[in-house]
Amino acid sequence: MIETLVSSYFRSNSLVNQQLQSYNRFIESGIQQVIDRIGSIKTNVEGFELKLGKARIEQPRYYEVRGGYRHIFPQEARLRNITYSAPVFLEIVPVFNGIERPVYSDVFIGEIPVMIKSKLCYLAGMSKNELIENGEDSDDPGGYFIINGSERALVSIEDLVPNKLMVTHERDDVVSKIFSTHFGFRARCVVERNADGIFTVEFPSTPPGISLVQMLRVLGFVSDKEIKDAFPQEELIKNDILLNLEEDTTKSKDEAVDSLSRKLSPGQPPEFRLTRMENLIDNYLLPHIGVEKSKRADKAKFLITMAERATKVYYKQVAPDDKDHYANKRVKLAGDLMEELFRYAFQFLVKDLIYQASRADARGRRLQVHTLVRQDAMADRVRYAMATGNWIAGQTGVSQLLDRVSYLSTISHLRRVISPLSKKHPHFKARDLHGTHLGKLCPNETPEGPSCSLVKNLAVMSEVSTGVDEEEVMRTLRSYDVKE
Repeated sequence: MIETLVSSYFRSNSLVNQQLQSYNRFIESGIQQVIDRIGSIKTNVEGFELKLGKARIEQPRYYEVRGGYRHIFPQEARLRNITYSAPVFLEIVPVFNGIERPVYSDVFIGEIPVMIKSKLCYLAGMSKNELIENGEDSDDPGGYFIINGSERALVSIEDLVPNKLMVTHERDDVVSKIFSTHFGFRARCVVERNADGIFTVEFPSTPPGISLVQMLRVLGFVSDKEIKDAFPQEELIKNDILLNLEEDTTKSKDEAVDSLSRKLSPGQPPEFRLTRMENLIDNYLLPHIGVEKSKRADKAKFLITMAERATKVYYKQVAPDDKDHYANKRVKLAGDLMEELFRYAFQFLVKDLIYQASRADARGRRLQVHTLVRQDAMADRVRYAMATGNWIAGQTGVSQLLDRVSYLSTISHLRRVISPLSKKHPHFKARDLHGTHLGKLCPNETPEGPSCSLVKNLAVMSEVSTGVDEEEVMRTLRSYDVKE
């Protein structure tokens, strides 16, 4: 019975289905989202900017010294030690003093590696006989890349869920933390309650020990009464906030702004201090709520919720969150990793475009889009990361040589999930088998030694969903009149 079920399942499902779906999603919408986020490029040349439009990706090709471009198949890429990649074209419209002057419909901006059997690959949809004719193994699942002739797999990375509040005990303190993620930027924002009941706030580029009350005053809750009324009127929470109000030295918004700006930029002139403080609050404090000034009141309310949860956990009214529960984890598949890399590489292309425009203007040349774009600016960074495994944010071993010792080892490698935790530290809890792994991860297949249980493998019939757009979920919730 089980054999029939499993064979029936694999007749219509691939073992690397989640990798292919994730990569296809990156091709269909991920690339365009990164470009739309930038929108237009303001150059240093007065009255000249570049407006970005739609991206177009063609099927894999290779430039021959004699004869120009021609289509190549994966087997040829392996044999000739070349990269199986596809060209990316982008609509770039030059704007002179507010007037658009479209010349070319789209410009070649570089190449991105193509996943074998993804929608861009020539092998997608081929029958067994056609695959054999093209020199391929008809049972090969795909889901990997060919970089400089070597087969490389992008190994999925397990990470804590973004934009979810988690409260945990750390020694005598209770820490409310959230990995606030906004268009690829990730900020760790923390509200900490120490054993004495004092709340402090921490977020990127700030020193530790910023008072919560002081931060609330800066965000718009000015008087003591406003702050007291914003918190729930429960006795334990009330006691905590009264203590924090008593300990706080600032009694008005101006005092709080001056004190906080001095902490963030010591020894700087007032105008610079104020600008930097506002920039940090808008962009680095809970960016998932929004990066506009109008969102500061919402950020203050969220900080209040974080402090309230910390108090409840401290007094054991609420159980602390379990970091190792698999509902609090997300798996970054090949498409998510490629999107991170493309975002990083595309920013280099944008910087290079600005530099090339300034250079051309200084030399008195005509500003033409196709001469300003250097294709290598983006492609080199993508190729380097794929060939070495050195990813952005200092991650290593993301791209690995595909294990071809046996068919099973290949399948296992393409379904591997690695944890970003250091192998040198004990991390006893992270290495334990958790009840929520049942049906998702294999309890047996993991290496011995320092990587034990930090390198896991998906269970035979488990699939990873590729997720949905958050805005879509928000729109649906609003249509049902759910209060924010």
